[in-house]
Amino acid sequence: MTRLQVSPTSARLDTALQKALAEHRIVGAVVLVAQHGEVIYRKAAGFADREARREMRPDMIFRLASIAKPIVTAAAMRFVEEGLLTLDAPVTKWLPNFRPALPDGSRPAITIHHLLTHTSGLGYSFLEPADGPYHQLHISDGLDQPGLSLDENLSRLAVAPLYFKPGSSWRYSLGIDIVGGILEKIDGRGLPEIVREKVTAPLSLQDTGFSVVDLSRLAVPYADGHPEPVRMTDGIAVSLYGLAATFAPSRILDAQSYPSGGAGMAGTADDVLRFLEAIRTGGAPILKAETIKTMTMEHVGPQAETQGPGWGFGYGWAVLVDPAAAGSPQAPGTLQWGGAYGHKWFIDRANGLSVVALTNTTFEGMTGKFTIDIRDAVYG
Repeated sequence: MTRLQVSPTSARLDTALQKALAEHRIVGAVVLVAQHGEVIYRKAAGFADREARREMRPDMIFRLASIAKPIVTAAAMRFVEEGLLTLDAPVTKWLPNFRPALPDGSRPAITIHHLLTHTSGLGYSFLEPADGPYHQLHISDGLDQPGLSLDENLSRLAVAPLYFKPGSSWRYSLGIDIVGGILEKIDGRGLPEIVREKVTAPLSLQDTGFSVVDLSRLAVPYADGHPEPVRMTDGIAVSLYGLAATFAPSRILDAQSYPSGGAGMAGTADDVLRFLEAIRTGGAPILKAETIKTMTMEHVGPQAETQGPGWGFGYGWAVLVDPAAAGSPQAPGTLQWGGAYGHKWFIDRANGLSVVALTNTTFEGMTGKFTIDIRDAVYG
């Protein structure tokens, strides 16, 4: 176990943050680092709205995108603890019409475990070329198409062919959106109310949910661009791995948009850190320690390379199996993921670390040099 020296760590993080801003790779960011429960670094920098010259503040609200996934996964695991949901149950128990087929026409069972681990055979539009079936069927990634209902999106998704037999491989997917729909079927309430009761209220996450509690604090989103990031508008397509993701920033402001379990939440860095700290310290007050043990197990094998070589996947996050293969200073068992609007977080349990870096710049803040610079600055 390593205890970080606060002053050198802060200086390194300041340098990494200012360099990303000076090079116009990001527009603004909030970065938090906690070790053994103590916040040792807290910095807001850059602009929340560049054109209005509105500076970033620590309490800014961001569109969280996939940071929603571990939060909704935690809500699902509460249902498991309460005996309302079982991990090996088929999706058709609650969604009888959701029976996507393999290319050979067979319709294999998809379980809750498959959805939570992204081994269901489902995918995302942004991970396939423009002529792929998800694009042809106009399937939403939960980031676009304001006003679309979950029932309509699931009906489109059910027609798309599965990429592989469930359980046989790994592919990042809309699985957590389906989990959200199942929780609604079980509970009878909407996903926002469920997540509030099971996760955000017990943790006092007052700024985090499926709507924006204070529009004056909502950060403007930007997309990678040259010579500087460009302000996002609805319908913007942003390049990623030679493909593209489509965004509609207004989605979260449209009450008719379905609550996407995989991408539909907004919140602050402080709230995200509080959630991560609950996970790091064993789950209380939202989950039991044995549940956290299940969630933090590696379920798919490092060959999946969920965050590159050396990374597998648990429930809600990637799990670091081989730091040497990953080229990472993080300890084995580190949990990590991000968000498409420009975010990265990790929990290094062996070193007592929880790190949150929320930016308003897609995709630099999720997959760019910024994320490596922040990680390496933490460890020195």
